[in-house]
Amino acid sequence: MSSSDRRRFLFLSAAVLLGGCGFTPAYGPSGGASQLQNRILIDEPTDSDSYLLVRELENRLGRAQAPQYGLSLALTTRRESMAVTSDNRTTRYNLLGDLRYTLRDLGTDEELTSGRVDSFTGFSTTGSTVATRAARADARERLMTILADRVTANLMAYAARLPQ
Repeated sequence: MSSSDRRRFLFLSAAVLLGGCGFTPAYGPSGGASQLQNRILIDEPTDSDSYLLVRELENRLGRAQAPQYGLSLALTTRRESMAVTSDNRTTRYNLLGDLRYTLRDLGTDEELTSGRVDSFTGFSTTGSTVATRAARADARERLMTILADRVTANLMAYAARLPQ
């Protein structure tokens, strides 16, 4: 079997399998996630981390134009020393983030779903002061991106059960 025949066989097999299991693209015509697009009013950020998080969520879900749902966020972050030299200098940190979220109906103020996601990123402190600050800022931004991805995935999974 030639390489192009294998690819065609795999593609057709995948199409048959996914079609038979009821798979629908999240943002497709009958996908539930389209109900979320531009309809979630996210609570205003209170600090630089929550600003980054809200920015990432709005990039994924759109900015609320006709809000039907409200998304409340409770973010906590902390820094842990990971690599300490013999003279007690920390050369690497992990930045840990924990995010609790609640999606509610703005009309009834009923809680529709809630959950918790967490993750971590790391950064090194072995460079100059400027390099360390840049690495810390980059780690914070990466952490907020990861948390936003996880919340978005959870909301997309729930979207099919949203009231019409």
